[in-house]
Amino acid sequence: MLSRDDRAGSPPRALRIALISAVGGHLAELLELMPAFEGHSTFWITNDESPVLPPGVESYRVAHAERDWRVAWNVVEFARIFARTRPDLIVSTGSGLVVSAALVARAIGIPILYIEGTWAVTSPTLTGRLMRPFTRRFYVQWPELQRKLPWARYAGGLL
Repeated sequence: MLSRDDRAGSPPRALRIALISAVGGHLAELLELMPAFEGHSTFWITNDESPVLPPGVESYRVAHAERDWRVAWNVVEFARIFARTRPDLIVSTGSGLVVSAALVARAIGIPILYIEGTWAVTSPTLTGRLMRPFTRRFYVQWPELQRKLPWARYAGGLL
């Protein structure tokens, strides 16, 4: 279980975790991690509607950006969402929308845990390359990729 101690010796407190993902395969991988977030307050931020999110979950939607001006608009959207939701941690499997979130998170001090997708076997994705400077922890799902990125962590695959 994830935890953060406010003081040495005090019991861990529940975190407020923003789960950020594009819909599709990125979202499917992030959903596989749900048991790890048990006991924490989570909410979702995606770039489109998704029928696979569990019913009744707290969720937000940002504009779908394709490396255009909407990326800058995503920064504004994430700033508004984070001001309202006040997450303690961001967890993401990508894709590009998390880069806008990372810019805001870095500015206000929210740590980021990024997980490279299963499709990144021998080289990181563009999003992974862009996320490296922003992440507190960076995970890969293939030992081959971890050998190429010695700063990344390998803990097995999600699927």
